[in-house]
Amino acid sequence: MITIKTNHGDIMVELFDEKAPITCENFRQYVTDGHFAGTIFHRVIPNFMIQGGGFDADMHQKPTRDPIKNEADNGVSNKRGTLAMARTMVVDSATAQFFINLKDNDFLDNGTRDFGYAVFGEVSDGMDVVDAIAGVQTGNLGGHQDVPVEAVEIIAVTIDE
Repeated sequence: MITIKTNHGDIMVELFDEKAPITCENFRQYVTDGHFAGTIFHRVIPNFMIQGGGFDADMHQKPTRDPIKNEADNGVSNKRGTLAMARTMVVDSATAQFFINLKDNDFLDNGTRDFGYAVFGEVSDGMDVVDAIAGVQTGNLGGHQDVPVEAVEIIAVTIDE
């Protein structure tokens, strides 16, 4: 179990190790390294998703390790409450940024429009926190859209035994 501690409350996450082993190992390594502490949910789009794990409150991108193989062909759909890896237009470009789906976003699945976005976990407790984050006021900041006006901080991410 993973706990994402935010300034809006805690989000408990269960990872799908069997379906997305590379992605889960990558995420755990970022957790172990303390990478997520001090990052924010920098992209919040109601009725779509909240994205975080890559920027600090000043919208400076944190350095990452090399990108990983995209496991979007694992048969797991981008349903409400699932976590998936953010990426660029390059299929195998995911590093640390992830998003939590606010609704069923099947169009992000493998083969619907492109290779898709790898689902690697699911919120087991704290969707009320996710929904609260989805309701914050957003604007533009540093060339980015949909940025919360007041930072939604990721205080810490921990692996719970």
